[in-house]
Amino acid sequence: MKKPRSLKNELLLRLVIPLVFFVMVDTVLTYFFTLHYVDKAYDRWLLDSAKSLTQEIKVRNGKALVELPPAALAIFKWDESDKTYFKIVSGERTILAGDDFVPAPPMQDTDWSKPLYFQDEMHGEPVRVISMLVERSDIPEKIFVHVAETLNKRRAMMRDIFLTDLVPQILLILTASSYLFAGVRRGLRPLHTLANEIAQRSPKDLEPIPESHVFLEVQTLTNTINDLFGQLALAINSQQRFIANAAHQLRTPLAGLKLQAERARREHDLTAMQPALTQIQDCADRLSHMTTQLLVLAKSEPIAGSHELIPVNLSALVRETCLDWAPKALLRKMELSYESPKLALWVPGDNILLREMLANLLDNAIAYGFEHGNILVKLDAAPAPRLIVEDDGPGIPDDEMKRIFERFYRIPGSQSGGCGLGLAIVQEIADLHNIRINVSRAGPKGGTRFELTFPQ
Repeated sequence: MKKPRSLKNELLLRLVIPLVFFVMVDTVLTYFFTLHYVDKAYDRWLLDSAKSLTQEIKVRNGKALVELPPAALAIFKWDESDKTYFKIVSGERTILAGDDFVPAPPMQDTDWSKPLYFQDEMHGEPVRVISMLVERSDIPEKIFVHVAETLNKRRAMMRDIFLTDLVPQILLILTASSYLFAGVRRGLRPLHTLANEIAQRSPKDLEPIPESHVFLEVQTLTNTINDLFGQLALAINSQQRFIANAAHQLRTPLAGLKLQAERARREHDLTAMQPALTQIQDCADRLSHMTTQLLVLAKSEPIAGSHELIPVNLSALVRETCLDWAPKALLRKMELSYESPKLALWVPGDNILLREMLANLLDNAIAYGFEHGNILVKLDAAPAPRLIVEDDGPGIPDDEMKRIFERFYRIPGSQSGGCGLGLAIVQEIADLHNIRINVSRAGPKGGTRFELTFPQ
């Protein structure tokens, strides 16, 4: 199982890693800028040293020579940190003064119009070298001055400047990281408080979570949880009402079943038992029918959102259901007719629930219609799929139209032995499929027309 990611660690990584990256980039840039300006500063001193040597070049008898007293040479080479070397060379490559091992650039292909700086090594030690051409009108030949210096002062200055810049940045990273860690932990505290509050709740406590102690960004989560709590409360209340109503409705046929069974026990003659046995069968039929409808009603409620709607051939479903209910209509000497388009009509739905919805409409039409009456089932394709179930019975009073879909509600004076669940099941299944139901009179003399419009 994959280990869940930590929001705190994710936030810290996304905040600290860019900070460290920026400091690293700044450190690299600082190093190169510092190296450039340190070289620039010490190169000026190196140039001054080379120019001071050019002042010691003299001309006698048309030849250049260098007279550098020992004291002046000692002053020139004195340095606490670095060693300085030089050599002065004539155009004929004759060394006028200095050390022969001082490196020099190639005389060819070198631009001598300005001093030339480069890196080299002497005795295995890196040095910085300046080479320049001495151009004086009193000197008859070309004179080149080369001055080399070790890099100790440059390195020391580089180190000092670099550390001066790097140490505060390291302290900044540590301080910022500590602050970010404390800030993230403090910022996530309301989430922990929210989690503890929900964990300590009773399963029956579905009151909304107060939003006074949470941040604005967390309110989206609390609003979603509160919406879920509200839906759960509605679902639980609906189930409790369903259980209470079902228990109340089942009590009547069970009591009748028990009463008739006691009556049959008191009789010793089979002929005398027949009325009681008939009543027992009627009670058992009612109980079976009611139990079936209760199970369908419970299945049609989308509490868990588990119904998967797939394409259903509505034409075939309606035709098969009408064929199944035709024998029952014939028992009451009623004519059940069906009209539909020739092409198949497909709608998204649950095949079992749609079949049960139509079955309840047909059951109502047969149970409450007149004998020798007519029932019409019609299917239209345009402008939207539409199912019509129409009978020519006594009809539904106008003041009862709004209550016929309530559970266990029966119109006063109804002669049928129904339990008031058929149309409630129709409404639940229609809501699940986003079907719009319109109930009206079938004609001026009565009758009932159910028109079910499916979504396009």
